Amino acid sequence: MSTHYEVLGVSKDATGEEIKKAYRKLARKHHPDVNPGEDSAETFKLVTRAYEVLSDSGKRANYDATGNENGNGQAGFGGGGGGGFGDIFEQFFGGGGAQGPASRTQRGRDALITATIDLADAVTGTVYPLEMETAVTCPTCDGTCCRPGTAPVTCTICHGAGQVQRPVRSFLGQMMTVETCAACRGFGTTIPEPCTECNGQGRIRERISKQLRVPAGVASGTRIHLANQGEAGPGGGPNGDLYVELEVRRHKIFERDGVDLHARMSVPMTAAALGADLELETFDGVQVVEVESGAQSGDTVQLAGLGIPRLRGGKRGDIIVHLQVETPNKIDAAQRELLEQLAKLRGEEFAEGRMENSGGMFSRLRGKFGNLGA
Repeated sequence: MSTHYEVLGVSKDATGEEIKKAYRKLARKHHPDVNPGEDSAETFKLVTRAYEVLSDSGKRANYDATGNENGNGQAGFGGGGGGGFGDIFEQFFGGGGAQGPASRTQRGRDALITATIDLADAVTGTVYPLEMETAVTCPTCDGTCCRPGTAPVTCTICHGAGQVQRPVRSFLGQMMTVETCAACRGFGTTIPEPCTECNGQGRIRERISKQLRVPAGVASGTRIHLANQGEAGPGGGPNGDLYVELEVRRHKIFERDGVDLHARMSVPMTAAALGADLELETFDGVQVVEVESGAQSGDTVQLAGLGIPRLRGGKRGDIIVHLQVETPNKIDAAQRELLEQLAKLRGEEFAEGRMENSGGMFSRLRGKFGNLGA
């Protein structure tokens, strides 16, 4: 069996340019479009395969070392990681034409729109009215692109093939190339009388209304997929898909954290000291927030199961109320007298500030300074 070097008629130390020149010469001689015949076609394959191996430095080194192009004793035409002789020929002589005829009927594009909802809608779910402008199938021609009562006719140039052949000259001689038919744009048919409503497109732009079902538990960034509700395709093609991305407005009271809702509630000083039941308007109606006596700023009260539902089912989140104790900044004489009496009863008339953590930073620093004088 001849080696690749022998097939191309070059020496083993031939340069890349010499290999390319030899391939061009043999390809011109044996290409099937120039020299029909079974022997020429087989020779052309061998020539192209030889060039594919020897023109690649990695494949050539492997071939020189092992005696075959795969390095494992399994040489074969069309194997390995290359694209075969078709890719090599296309590299030199250009690709083929379109594979027609093409279809006028195409799928419509997908669409993405944004819908803004309230937090209450995310808690309970809602039906949201969508207004959008999109492409819809032409009601006059029903997507045929033709004036009612007419139909497409076969193209007289390509005779329905959607592509035409024309001769070109190359270093191989005269060859035939395939191109998309310009008369019918590759469809194989022409429309002598296009629909006047859609100008022969089979679809028109229209503003439409839809009802969007928004499930409970959605959040900003959630996308709802509506299959086949996007733009109608040209030529009566199927609709694309519609994606609705949700944006949830900020709430004046509640702040969302996953499936939990957080709220801040101001508590009068007396209510914090004595304890009280305060009311909070939630998405499930008015709820009682039980403030225990001695409540401090930063304490929380949890209302279980009144938060956001989980999108795919399961237990709802909670409402977490953060308490903020209010100290009055203006008091009258009677209120002052009562507070003074309370302070006296509690032994706080000469109250001093104290650190909550006896091992805090100031305590440690004081300890170090004390050691300096020792």
